[in-house]
Amino acid sequence: MREKVLLICSECLSRNYTMSINKDGKAITEVKKFCKKCGKHTVHKISK
Repeated sequence: MREKVLLICSECLSRNYTMSINKDGKAITEVKKFCKKCGKHTVHKISK
């Protein structure tokens, strides 16, 4: 079973990306993505 989650930029707190993860497996908590608002690559975390 997969679950859709939102990714939030750690610097400007904008919600930029959606991602699907396994509910019962190991979840990736941080991903380095490009933030359009900041204009640079930042760490994005899964919103709760």
